[in-house]
Amino acid sequence: MRRFQLVRDRDVSGVSGTGVVADGVLFDDGHAVTRWRAKIAQTCAWDSIDHVEAIHGHGGATRIVWVDDAEPTVQLGASQRWQ
Repeated sequence: MRRFQLVRDRDVSGVSGTGVVADGVLFDDGHAVTRWRAKIAQTCAWDSIDHVEAIHGHGGATRIVWVDDAEPTVQLGASQRWQ
């Protein structure tokens, strides 16, 4: 398991602002969860970290910044499911 933050350098939507806008966790099975830092916060579950980036990356305006030093135990980009 590895923690991350979504850091928004440019607020393209005009809603979230800039800086750290969400906290997240990448689980060992490749799934991820994000929790927004907002007055009305939302928690979202994702099939992969790639999906988080695809929806919230805004073409590089928002970055995934790893909080933990350890490398993830899954290959990023490879969504894995329980068999």
